[in-house]
Amino acid sequence: MTELTTATRPRVGPGFRLQWEPVQDCHVLLYPEGMVKLNGSAGEIMKRCDGERSVAAIVEDLEKAFSAQGLEPDVRAFIELAAKQRWLAWD
Repeated sequence: MTELTTATRPRVGPGFRLQWEPVQDCHVLLYPEGMVKLNGSAGEIMKRCDGERSVAAIVEDLEKAFSAQGLEPDVRAFIELAAKQRWLAWD
């Protein structure tokens, strides 16, 4: 995996499926061995990681959606953590 930049286009990693789980009232990542329950922030970031949007576009969308500024460091930190867990991947 290449270094994460603002142009990187992360996507859900192979073997994982992101979905909204009404019973859990949150987004979850499903994989053959189980499920990862995501908190609200993680779910909002993950659902934007579609392989089409860049990190910069994801940050911009989150800042607009939540009327916030300066989210890039937190978004990048989560994406890097999620990549280490293989939840996210990019070329």
